[in-house]
Amino acid sequence: MKHLYEYRNSEQVKRLIQAIDKVVLNPWNIMEICGGQTHSIVRYGIDEMLPDKITLLHGPGCPVCVTPITVIDKAIEIALKPYVIMTSFGDMMRVPGSQFDLLHAKAKGADVRVLYSTLDAIDLAEKNPEREVVFLAVGFETTVPLHLTAIKEAKRRKLTNFSVITSLFTVPAAIDAILAEKDCKVDGFLAAGHVCAVMGYHEYHPLAEKFRKPIVVTGFEPVDLLYGIYQCIVQLENKTGKVENAYQRIVTEAGNLKMQELMKEMLVPADQAWRGIGKIDKSGLKLADAFKDFDALEKFGASIHTQDIETITQTRCIAGDIMRGNKQVADCPFFGVKCTPEYPIGAPMVSTEGVCAAYYSYTNFKEQAWS
Repeated sequence: MKHLYEYRNSEQVKRLIQAIDKVVLNPWNIMEICGGQTHSIVRYGIDEMLPDKITLLHGPGCPVCVTPITVIDKAIEIALKPYVIMTSFGDMMRVPGSQFDLLHAKAKGADVRVLYSTLDAIDLAEKNPEREVVFLAVGFETTVPLHLTAIKEAKRRKLTNFSVITSLFTVPAAIDAILAEKDCKVDGFLAAGHVCAVMGYHEYHPLAEKFRKPIVVTGFEPVDLLYGIYQCIVQLENKTGKVENAYQRIVTEAGNLKMQELMKEMLVPADQAWRGIGKIDKSGLKLADAFKDFDALEKFGASIHTQDIETITQTRCIAGDIMRGNKQVADCPFFGVKCTPEYPIGAPMVSTEGVCAAYYSYTNFKEQAWS
């Protein structure tokens, strides 16, 4: 397949590993920001191929992993109302709240359904005018436009029985927060290519200048990732810190301007809690006043607001430390024993892009599909 197999080519991979080995002189910690990158790294054993001087750290990963417990609890509270149909993507069903998850809510009688698109929820609302259809919408900048398009469509159809619970995050703010920590171990970042395909990478220049750290945009295939790591190491060894694009076949500096305009029209920045990390100023997105009619929390007035329940799982789940680069999955005493995909303690074991799920899935199986 064009633009796939050539980026899994074994000879290309070997040449890049050799190139990295030649340029690396000092120990460096590089963090990939996206769970899609993490899964490719573990799936293909890229972390094991690299010279010992290079350690890969695994960042915030995916919006499922960092959606706070309070949002899950609010979704469950609304789902348990008898006239509500609660919908979301499949990997949100088993993300733990403070007491249980959406699948347990379904077992208690809630009408909870898995959908493959926010637009499917619009059709569901139109077919069930006597019910309230709510979509739990999570995302980094990559998937945000899809949710917004659905809201636009609901407004066009004049549907008053559709609303969303938003858990939307922005990546640059997370990088800023991680690098600002006093004990930060991250020397350089691999930025997520799909996020940058939407937003471009102009927002990363101030961060690279502020912290003097390299930020390299990469794709998700082995050659993409290794080329990004190579560029990052070259910068680190030369004591430079700037933004580079190692995914030029997809990403431009400006990004998708139409999608950005849609986001500016319908969303405003907001402080956002990240599960395991805490609140990061202006790292979230919420619906603008003109679209508040589609905000489920405004519509239903979910009551869970005051208590800080984000710390409930923190005594057991170390995902926050992993996502900040302070620990590795191997440091978790519950991994694969008391925390499994069937019985997860933390969200990164649930999500299809979670770091713990990646190590659980591929620890005993490395992808052999090299061309």
